[in-house]
Amino acid sequence: MTEAGFIFIGPRSETIELLGSKTSARELLSKKNIPIVPGSIKPINNLDEALEVASSIGFPVLIKASGGGGGKGMRLIYSAGELENAIERSRNEAEKAFSDDRVYIEKYIVNPKHIEIQILADIHGNVIHLGERECSVQRRHQKVVEECPSTAVTPELRSAMGLAAVEIAKAAGYLNAGTMEFLVDAEKNYYFLEVNTRVQVEHPITEMVYGIDIIKEQIRIAEGETLSLSQDDVKINGHAIEARIYAEEYDNNFLPSTGTITHYQPSEGLGVRNDSGIRVGSEISMHYDPMIAKLVVHGRTRNEAMEKMKRALREYKINGVKTTIPFCEIVLSHPEFINGTYDINFVAKHFLVPDIQLSELESIAVASSFVTARETKTAVNLTSAPSLTPSKWKNQLRDE
Repeated sequence: MTEAGFIFIGPRSETIELLGSKTSARELLSKKNIPIVPGSIKPINNLDEALEVASSIGFPVLIKASGGGGGKGMRLIYSAGELENAIERSRNEAEKAFSDDRVYIEKYIVNPKHIEIQILADIHGNVIHLGERECSVQRRHQKVVEECPSTAVTPELRSAMGLAAVEIAKAAGYLNAGTMEFLVDAEKNYYFLEVNTRVQVEHPITEMVYGIDIIKEQIRIAEGETLSLSQDDVKINGHAIEARIYAEEYDNNFLPSTGTITHYQPSEGLGVRNDSGIRVGSEISMHYDPMIAKLVVHGRTRNEAMEKMKRALREYKINGVKTTIPFCEIVLSHPEFINGTYDINFVAKHFLVPDIQLSELESIAVASSFVTARETKTAVNLTSAPSLTPSKWKNQLRDE
């Protein structure tokens, strides 16, 4: 693109290549005194290497794809006997998803929070961070509800993680907007997870809290301008929450829902933002990501933002497919969310059927069988498939 005379609005290609490989990023940052999750620095080549790494850091461990994310190619392992089969399955899934079968091993951090830091960097060497986003409400490693700022991050921790994010950007020669992702354990220790070399779905909550148009800054940076603000200008103003609206059967282990949108009425109001690519007549198929909209609210306080989000979710109407709108309403009313004590296992613990922790690819395969059956009007034989017994999480929630 640059050779053709175009200016790319984003990081340099060599930076994307460097940070697109999680093992390359880990290797770079291990030399910069940035805390990283203990584990292998380079991809695992054979079972003996895997056993050596896993034994040195202790079980449980995660096998992860070097070239991708979103939970694809990821396996949680509790013993040495599981390693060989898990590595083979992870490599196969990573190859299909990313055309890259390299995997590595990380220590499994128990019940962490997923915290990410937004950064901006211009060509003049100015790098700033825009605080943190709390992204721990996830199902199968895909975020569902995010908020800014995090209730778990103190001003001291925010400063430390922000400085680490800036150092990561400088070490990689980063340009434009990006996100540095971390895990934070119960003792407030933080560990580098990965870099997303792009603007992320949840960037509007940062824009609302800090009053900064991140996309506008991206364009200014690409034009060679300096950042329009310094680190001292970055001030928290209120609280923002984002609810991702997926076309999924939230009460059936989040299996995808397909169909045609027959009615669409997004919620509106002061401090309410709706980002969507659907309208009446839009077809929701199996060929695209199930996220069809995202709802963002801003309030003067966290309580105000939560109440505003609950109202906005109640007023949001989509017919033709099932969505996660009711699920997001329940999350906002859950005691752990209200108290800010939730972690990345929140959804799995309260809402997923325990005996079918499906991967994204497995979910699509099972859901496709339902679509095929609907089109051919024949019954689906699920005798060889995982049990799809509806979750009892609604009743569990009432008991808590």
